[in-house]
Amino acid sequence: MTVTPLSVAEVAAHGRAVLDEVATVVVGMREPLETALAAVLAGGHVLFEDVPGLGKTLAARSLATALGLEFRRVQCTPDLLPSDITGSSVFDPATTQFQFRPGPVFAGLLLADEINRTAPKTQSALLEAMAERQVTVDGRTYPLLDPFHVVATSNPVEYEGTYPLPEAQLDRFMVRLAVGYPEPAAEVDVLSRRLARRQEVATVRTVVDAATLLRMQAGVEAVDVDDDILRYCVDLAAATRAEEAVEIGASPRGSQALVLVARALAVLHGRDFVTPEDVKAVAVPALAHRLSLTPQAWAAGLAPQRLVADMLRRVAGPTTTRQAPVGDTV
Repeated sequence: MTVTPLSVAEVAAHGRAVLDEVATVVVGMREPLETALAAVLAGGHVLFEDVPGLGKTLAARSLATALGLEFRRVQCTPDLLPSDITGSSVFDPATTQFQFRPGPVFAGLLLADEINRTAPKTQSALLEAMAERQVTVDGRTYPLLDPFHVVATSNPVEYEGTYPLPEAQLDRFMVRLAVGYPEPAAEVDVLSRRLARRQEVATVRTVVDAATLLRMQAGVEAVDVDDDILRYCVDLAAATRAEEAVEIGASPRGSQALVLVARALAVLHGRDFVTPEDVKAVAVPALAHRLSLTPQAWAAGLAPQRLVADMLRRVAGPTTTRQAPVGDTV
């Protein structure tokens, strides 16, 4: 299917409208939501890793609604089976044949809540969907919807009854984001909005549809990136592999995620070129979760996010690239 790409200005306008609409119910999360939207425009999946109660599920559902994507949610538990996600073949007595009944993965956006609570076998079924945009059931392969994206949540402070995500699956998430506690004024705003709407459910309107999202993604793909920016992304990824505290650094998939999300962020800002600031803005979400620390670094409490932030200060950026205008924001 041929998709006509939107212009940079059109993608930026739609992206701004989506973020503004989500902001009507999700307070104090503009920056992580902007990065999440950039990852979606880059064709990737998003992992929110933070403590419960910060609005991650609401943010995912609101983003799906604003983007016009069919939304499904799976609450991950230790007894969740692969068929609970992919679907299964059910015997139909009327036809005396097995009929495939699709699972919740056949959606535009699948929210896997507390993904680290489900067993590795179920995680592997989700990995196929994320990596190949397809699922295999009873030896038959079924393609997923286009576009298809996974937004997962993970609780980083509770480990009893959890199954840490394997590195291969973490690597399939284009970005990992932390929401963080809101500022006091933002938290007061959350309470005020809840009282004002007089009901628990918060809703947003649909801003674009799935077809428009595909055209937005095609518009991002039409933007080239200067060679000096590409070298900068490779230098950052290479620096993670040379770090003494890192056992396994970011792979080429990490440097690719870095440049793709940075490009999408630039387009959201209305630019057809990427600046070093775009790369720096997404470096921690795009690279930190791909690092495996040495046992000594892990025991010392060293965080991968801090390592990437330190590398941003040490690795020399390009000197010949174009610069963004002052006050450049979505």
